[in-house]
Amino acid sequence: MTSDIGDGRPRRGGTKAIEILATGPRALVEDLGRPGLARLGVGRSGAADRGAHALAQRLVGNTPDAAGIEVTLGGFAMRARGDLLAVVTGAPAPVTVDGRQRSLGELLTLLDGAELTLGPAESGLRSYVAVRGGLDVPATLGSRSTDTLSGLGPAPLAAGDVVPVGEATRALPTLDAIALAPAGAEVVLRVSPGPRMEWIAAPEALIGPVWRVSSRSDRIGVRLEGEKIARARAYEDAELPSEGVVRGSIQVPAGGEPVLFLADHPVTGGYPVVAVVLDADVDRAAQVRPGDVVRFVHGETPRA
Repeated sequence: MTSDIGDGRPRRGGTKAIEILATGPRALVEDLGRPGLARLGVGRSGAADRGAHALAQRLVGNTPDAAGIEVTLGGFAMRARGDLLAVVTGAPAPVTVDGRQRSLGELLTLLDGAELTLGPAESGLRSYVAVRGGLDVPATLGSRSTDTLSGLGPAPLAAGDVVPVGEATRALPTLDAIALAPAGAEVVLRVSPGPRMEWIAAPEALIGPVWRVSSRSDRIGVRLEGEKIARARAYEDAELPSEGVVRGSIQVPAGGEPVLFLADHPVTGGYPVVAVVLDADVDRAAQVRPGDVVRFVHGETPRA
């Protein structure tokens, strides 16, 4: 078996694998990323919605850091090579196995040759496909994640790729399905003040209005459109040296429209970080799609 993984070059695989039939707009191999390497200029990356990824892995008996597939806006299809156990979580999308309708969060037995498909996502942006044993692709700096900013990790999946599946090492959990909450019409995100909040004329300029998600958003960040945020008079012509930024940081560039950093954000940024989305809410931000409405509210200050 061959697989377009790691550096994008085919290599020999194991006895179980998945064959990619269609990817939709984008399908990436992701795990929980590369934490702790920012000092080397390497961002964490990993699944944009960590909770949905970890849930999928848990349902098939994998460790949370096992590698799975992050599917953007559905349109994904794969074929089992060998008997497999799979599950889909994250953005609601029609799930079928050999043409029969199945459910999000349901354990799916895929016999050799069975085809799993995801239709267009009905809401949300990213769905997660986990296979028992995890995807057995080479790790780069300790992670199997694709980082779209740096280019580290496996190449984006393409039709015809055959990706090896690893051996199961843990017992299955005692449940075979889980109910998943539908996404709301308006996404409300809690924030704490950022280190450069004083650079904008008024905090209410960020907290008060509703924001619309731009079509220019990606795994690096959610770009928001709305009323421009004005700089405070004392900082109108000021320059800010690059400084460290974290997942959930909200930067306000000179144009005045905020950017909320996601999984593939840079490790430093040169625009003021005026607020930070609480870590518990960043997964929700990772599921917004172009045209969705976002509103920020004051949240608790994160514990050190």
